[in-house]
Amino acid sequence: MRHKAMSKLDASVAIQQPAVAAAVSAPATVLQIFLEFLLIGATSFGGGVVAYLRSGLVAKRAWLDDKSFVELLSISQSLPGLNSTNMAILVGDRLRGLPGALAGIVGMCLPGGLLMFVVGMVYQQHGDHALATAALKGVAAAAVGLILATAVQLAKKSLEHRADAVFVVATVLGVNRLHQSVLRVLVVVGLLAILWYRPRTVQKEKGAP
Repeated sequence: MRHKAMSKLDASVAIQQPAVAAAVSAPATVLQIFLEFLLIGATSFGGGVVAYLRSGLVAKRAWLDDKSFVELLSISQSLPGLNSTNMAILVGDRLRGLPGALAGIVGMCLPGGLLMFVVGMVYQQHGDHALATAALKGVAAAAVGLILATAVQLAKKSLEHRADAVFVVATVLGVNRLHQSVLRVLVVVGLLAILWYRPRTVQKEKGAP
């Protein structure tokens, strides 16, 4: 009797679990990808697009974790083109394949293209105004703050070893001080990281001559 009761309980739990899992980790649709990147493209003012990407894709939608976000961002920075459009293609392809990639890049580029068309006409007529110049300087400063805040958040979850900090410093020095291209620095630092984190097998042979 007890065995039958436990079987019924296990069956009911097994029936309920898929529904809960589906509610927690529902896959992204092509429309959701388009709308999310449309929102990011329409609100990522001032150049701090990395902060908006992480906020929307990691914190809000939970489509990526911080580790995956950093990996895709590294690939985006090593490829030609803008980081934002590269990320839209990579994330969209990861979530929904080719339709997701197309939805991501269209959503990312559409609001910026329309806004730049309007702003370009306005700036041509009023770009030398003192208020416009002051506003642009304020937006630029805010963009630096957004990028710094995102870098700190990613560092807390991505930099797990002391060697990671060394690689960060080497990357900054290579780009800012040595004036090397981002691709070249990423390749060199990446190779060093592979050598440092390569699997090490320690064989202890006892009684060997």
